[in-house]
Amino acid sequence: MLCSILRRVFQRKPPSSQELSTLLLHHKEVTQTAPAGFAHAYRALRHRNFRLFFAGQSVSLIGTWMTRVATAWLVYNLTHSAILLGTVSFAGQIPTFLLAPLAGVLVDRWDRRRVLVVTQVLAMIQSLALAALTLTHRITITEVLVLSAFQGCINAFDMPGRQSFLMEMVEGRDDLSNAIAINSSMVNLARLVGPSLAGMLIAVTSEGWCFLIDGVSYIAVIASLVMMRLPAVDPVKLAEAANRAGASLLTQLKEGWDFVRHFAPIRTILLLFALVSLMGMPFTVLMPIFAAQVLRGGPHTLGFLMGALGVGSLASAIALVLRKSVSGLLKMIPIAAAAFGAGLIGFGLSHTIWLSMTLLLVTGFGMMQGLTASNTIIQTIVPEDKRGRVMSYYTVAFVGMAPFGSLLAGSLAHAIGAQWTVVISGISCILGAAWFTTQMQSVRKVMRPIYEELGIIIPSTNLPQVEEAAAN
Repeated sequence: MLCSILRRVFQRKPPSSQELSTLLLHHKEVTQTAPAGFAHAYRALRHRNFRLFFAGQSVSLIGTWMTRVATAWLVYNLTHSAILLGTVSFAGQIPTFLLAPLAGVLVDRWDRRRVLVVTQVLAMIQSLALAALTLTHRITITEVLVLSAFQGCINAFDMPGRQSFLMEMVEGRDDLSNAIAINSSMVNLARLVGPSLAGMLIAVTSEGWCFLIDGVSYIAVIASLVMMRLPAVDPVKLAEAANRAGASLLTQLKEGWDFVRHFAPIRTILLLFALVSLMGMPFTVLMPIFAAQVLRGGPHTLGFLMGALGVGSLASAIALVLRKSVSGLLKMIPIAAAAFGAGLIGFGLSHTIWLSMTLLLVTGFGMMQGLTASNTIIQTIVPEDKRGRVMSYYTVAFVGMAPFGSLLAGSLAHAIGAQWTVVISGISCILGAAWFTTQMQSVRKVMRPIYEELGIIIPSTNLPQVEEAAAN
């Protein structure tokens, strides 16, 4: 019905009163039945491929978060240096910054499932190598740096490939926002479970067992990718892919950059995202210092802090899962950035474990709300033929800016202390949120026609007729 109305709008033909009345009645029925259940909250899981992905990733991501915590604790034990904590994080993320734009072009050319299978196999090898070196007590900071850089190269292809592949798993845009929110919930449930398990495991054994579990966990996601049954490729899309493959890498790279640079909604979102990633996200690099020096704890304290961050992030992701539409998400982006910044300021000033964990709940909620809202909006409005390239710049903003932030955070922590470094990070995020608010009106003007075309909102030209139909 909505598509019929939209066709009339674009043809400058007014919709019939019967169509408007039927549409309005449909919206009333949805609104009245919404409180009776939450089936819409997991609608993306009706797609078999996404269910497989969900199952495989649920296992693998727990191992990934165990490795992140174990790596930070291993580096701290080897060096007791805030600068080297930042350096290892830099080594793990700078390859993503350098390679992601090129990877985005290739992701638009290649079979995305094959890209993901290859990246998961390579990531498994990386984790098993880290486990072998640590369990045999041969690990050095140099080897950690090299293996972290290798993982960064893998992520440059894995992240845009994974984000782009979501559309193929749910076979259309209707359930895309729900799939992104469920994926975020999955990541944050793993963020909650993984660090806690890592903290307990490190306390009774060593970091090497965390790396080993992570390596084995990749089998689950590889199996899920292999078991997927993807729809036959549309001949038109196949021809378009062939044309893209015929163009030079440089031409396609420039095309993707020009689109991101000139398209106001994506440009504005990514600029705020890059600032938050540069100044805010690297606080996790300093978590071992907060656990050991500020809060006078050990690996279990680090696990509790990361777990609290995960609880806040999970609550945010669940709130997004319960949403029925992408409409209204734009205003959440600056609110989330401001909440993230406020949480960081409070955490930086705290000296007690219970207060720090409470503030990390707020920090995690704001961080994930902004991350998922940004991802959902970008994935909704980006053209399919540029999806890989646009998501590669999303990867640059999310992961690629973090290495510079990690170096900055490590250097600032060495000079003025970890606590004041985190306070400065929080203030920067709040200033970024204020700037984004000033850009929202111009961004909405560009986004509205796209949302109308996709049927997300009713065309403004028809609002008076809809109101008249409602009165009748």
